[in-house]
Amino acid sequence: MYKIIDVKDTVRVDPEKFNMGLKDSVYESLKEKYEGLLKPKMGFILSIEEVGDIGEGKVLPEDGAAYYPVEFEMLVFEPQEHEVVVGEVVDVTEFGGFVRIGPIDALIHISQVMDDYVNYDEKNDSLDGKESGKRLKNGDLVRARIISVSYSKDNKVGLTMKQPRLGALKWIEENDEDNEENE
Repeated sequence: MYKIIDVKDTVRVDPEKFNMGLKDSVYESLKEKYEGLLKPKMGFILSIEEVGDIGEGKVLPEDGAAYYPVEFEMLVFEPQEHEVVVGEVVDVTEFGGFVRIGPIDALIHISQVMDDYVNYDEKNDSLDGKESGKRLKNGDLVRARIISVSYSKDNKVGLTMKQPRLGALKWIEENDEDNEENE
């Protein structure tokens, strides 16, 4: 889930940024400090959106930098269990597929791709359903449900597509067309 969160913190502004305007130097310092980080209680920090109130700065003699209390907004991505996401298949392996959802790649284990026996086709770099004839390959857009989130050193997100209205978007569209014809 993408969200904007309000944060209060003290930011260190290097002396090399003293020639910039205060808001610009604080903004650049916040970007350097936060963007691209994973904070388990917040999520993946994508960007600093807006700098609000900046308090009075203090210069520490042994450091030379200025420290400012500041209020600001961050755009974060926090995957949550049971959330339905749309992403692109970016890698297919013998044990499943990786789907890019926002700033991370989540795993759909081969057992969670579809209700069918699934084979890995190394030649075509795809996962193929034995009975259904469905194929999942790089570049396919999929709708999946998050079933696990782990903020360990590897930051793992697990997905499933074995529920109604989930799977490759082309499968869902084909199923919808078949249902319309049967009505």
